[in-house]
Amino acid sequence: MRMFSTLQSLLLSAVCLVRSGAQYSSDQCNWRGSGLTHESHSRDVEQVYLRCGEGSLEWLYPTGAIIVNLRPNMDPSGRASSNLHACLRPRADSSGASVYVERAGRLRLLLSQEEQAAGRVRCFWLQEGALFVEAAAHRDIGRRVTAFQYELVSAGDVVRAPCRPCTDEEILMAVCTSDFVVKGSMQSIEEYNDEEQATVVVSCSRVYRQKRRVFLFAGGRGYGRWTGRMKIPRECGMQMGQGAWQEEEFLFTGAVRLGEAWLGCAPRYKDFLQVYQASLKAGSNPCHIE
Repeated sequence: MRMFSTLQSLLLSAVCLVRSGAQYSSDQCNWRGSGLTHESHSRDVEQVYLRCGEGSLEWLYPTGAIIVNLRPNMDPSGRASSNLHACLRPRADSSGASVYVERAGRLRLLLSQEEQAAGRVRCFWLQEGALFVEAAAHRDIGRRVTAFQYELVSAGDVVRAPCRPCTDEEILMAVCTSDFVVKGSMQSIEEYNDEEQATVVVSCSRVYRQKRRVFLFAGGRGYGRWTGRMKIPRECGMQMGQGAWQEEEFLFTGAVRLGEAWLGCAPRYKDFLQVYQASLKAGSNPCHIE
């Protein structure tokens, strides 16, 4: 109760205490500031405005609090943001503050210090409000830094469907619109008891497309292999661990979020070929793939 009384007190006094010399991001995407600028006023609340699809925040020596307003960079009316979520991934050394979602003085905890240390990724609906990042009460702030990456994504990319097979139409559309499309096999599944996701290690024989370099080539001229890692919900990992899946080739598609590959549709490659060739004959394929 004492913690929330302190938070409410900070929020109620935010209008009066916001510093006129607030540090704004020069590129509108990234912000780097220091709590030492108001160390003598430990209850100061600083406003930060970020107008980008993705970026980062780094708060050195956190004291007081900062309010982080996230908005897309091309939407003066604010209509597009009504369907957007913001996803945050804390840096490995992030500590010294807790992250809340704040609207009209009401707070919802998004990332505790423990969850930041565990590398938890959390998302929230932009219409819920702004981020309220409150520094913890520590006498020694010299070794503390609160840092995270953020990315704005559509609601459909955040709410993941259960682990069900994709329809033929979904497979064809995934080939056209996914951030990555690769052909390969699953080598292993890495599961972590304290995470909601598992990681699939993939060996690729062909990379058709990738938005970011999440699949890397290892080897020399004339030989070698593309490899990469994809995130999946843990329940999907348990299902994929059944059967001789290491001997199968799949067409992996998915999205890249905060620098990580997330698995979408993943049909067996031979099944994909049947679907794709049938769509070519019918003239219904939405795009071409070599």
